[in-house]
Amino acid sequence: MRPENYEARRHPPSHEYELNIGPNHPGIEGNYALKLRLQGDQVIEARADAGYLHRGFEKLMEGRLWIQNLALTPRICVPDPVPMEVSYCLAVEDLCGLQVPKRAQYLRVLQLELSRLAAHLFTFGGHAATTGMYTPMFWGVADRDQILDLFEELSGGRVYHIYNIPGGVRRDHPAGWLERVANTLDYLESRLPDYDHLLFQNRVFVRRAKGVGVINQEQALEWGVTGPNLRACGLPFDVRREDPYLVYEELDFEIPTEEAGDAWARALVRRQELFQSIRIIRQILERLPSIPGPVRTPIPNPLAWRVPAGSTYTRVESSKGELAWYVVSDGSEHPYRIHVRGPSQMHAVQVLEKTATGARIEDVAQIMFSLDACPPEVDR
Repeated sequence: MRPENYEARRHPPSHEYELNIGPNHPGIEGNYALKLRLQGDQVIEARADAGYLHRGFEKLMEGRLWIQNLALTPRICVPDPVPMEVSYCLAVEDLCGLQVPKRAQYLRVLQLELSRLAAHLFTFGGHAATTGMYTPMFWGVADRDQILDLFEELSGGRVYHIYNIPGGVRRDHPAGWLERVANTLDYLESRLPDYDHLLFQNRVFVRRAKGVGVINQEQALEWGVTGPNLRACGLPFDVRREDPYLVYEELDFEIPTEEAGDAWARALVRRQELFQSIRIIRQILERLPSIPGPVRTPIPNPLAWRVPAGSTYTRVESSKGELAWYVVSDGSEHPYRIHVRGPSQMHAVQVLEKTATGARIEDVAQIMFSLDACPPEVDR
């Protein structure tokens, strides 16, 4: 059946036109596309157009061994892969009743917060570039590389670490690594005033971001907004605090919020989260040397591992928002069903379509980057 507005779309008024942005475009966050209908420079309709990346992760994982899926999980969100690894492992551990050693839990939180730092630095650069400011983008990528250096030393993998396994982590950190983490934190902290002067206090960026892509609290809850995008509406919801996992209950940190719900507020929340992540990591660096013990619980032969039948739902707080896994086992050597509840599915589709509608064409890219969506997660 043809849609009701088929003829209108087929023969639009002469003052309306359509414009495709993406899938390969500097104003799109990854391989993604938006189909816009415009009247002058104002968007009157926005439609998300996904499917340009690797697809079908959930179905692929149902045909692989439990241990083999560890190589697929980080590819669901490339800029922030650690939460994917950890949340999958939490699901398998819950099904198996595995207890993760305390030292491994601290190492996992350390990774999670390093990954959050790297992801936010990446997002700052992209958001700044959409307003014509390219220096923050170069800074963000270069500073993020220092965090990737740490991951490479820890796991051997620079982008896809695959360091977490059910029961803990693959190995302990190398000698001198904690000192190098501390040095990197010192460097990043010294850079924050530079980012403030160049970006967050820049009148061009402030004027471009304020009042753009506004989401109020009622809309945020109705649309399924989570993470920094939700906290930018004044709602201090964070899974690390509301439903603690690993050792987050033992750590001291705050949940930054803003009230405006626009692109500017979303950028400010992420800027404040940089400081909170550094604060969390410093606490771990102080405590980890005094926590002895193994870094993983033994598991059966992974090539013949039959996870007990059952289902579970586990969630964590990624840099993009609430990330959850629904995993079902029928007692066989591979999952029966897997579903990823990722924040980008909401942020990059319905939220982006709604907030882009009515915006000016030059703000569409900024709105997308301010929502910090991850296209591979949409195509999962």
